[in-house]
Amino acid sequence: MDLSHIKVCLFDLDGTLSDPAEGIINSFLYALRHYGIEPGKREDYFSIIGPPLIDSFQRICGFDKEKAREAVDYYREYFKAGGMFENTLYPGIPDLLKKNREVGRINAVATSKPEPFTLAILEKFGIREEFSYVAASTLDETRTWKDEVIAYAFETFPIRKEETVMIGDRSYDILGAKKNGIPSIGVTFGYGDRKELMDAGADAIVDSVEELGRLLQL
Repeated sequence: MDLSHIKVCLFDLDGTLSDPAEGIINSFLYALRHYGIEPGKREDYFSIIGPPLIDSFQRICGFDKEKAREAVDYYREYFKAGGMFENTLYPGIPDLLKKNREVGRINAVATSKPEPFTLAILEKFGIREEFSYVAASTLDETRTWKDEVIAYAFETFPIRKEETVMIGDRSYDILGAKKNGIPSIGVTFGYGDRKELMDAGADAIVDSVEELGRLLQL
């Protein structure tokens, strides 16, 4: 994959910059207990990492949209109280971001996590300053899907599609990039496997932060 023309890297947050599984799953299970639902194994809920929460509650629990919105409110009770920080930055990410910025590229975030939580997490990890722009979802669920978040980035920030690549771990990242007419890099160290990323049409797939750095020629 030729990235010589790329000046902007849009990074997904969950599963790409950090491993958020503990906090996300704890928050989800907290919400389920409000409905008397006995949780299954924790690994049964890895699929909720990436897509909008409303979609996950509807898909996994069979909730209608109104009940799913209510469940999201319960989820956020736990998440805001500390669940957002039950999260681990992937080793090598700070160095990769620093090197990418030093070679003249713009680092930006494109995530389906709401903006207030996204900013708090980036600050907690000490990497907020590495990003020129942050495109995130809204708390009122009016901008949640990855294609909407990416479109928002192009509408809001002075970046050009022909100079931008999306980097993420789930099919939502790859499909969101395609819908906006930009190339994508899938990473398998998050929560999407190689088949998911290939089926979605990723232009390149890497298995480690180190391999991503090599692809970016850092």
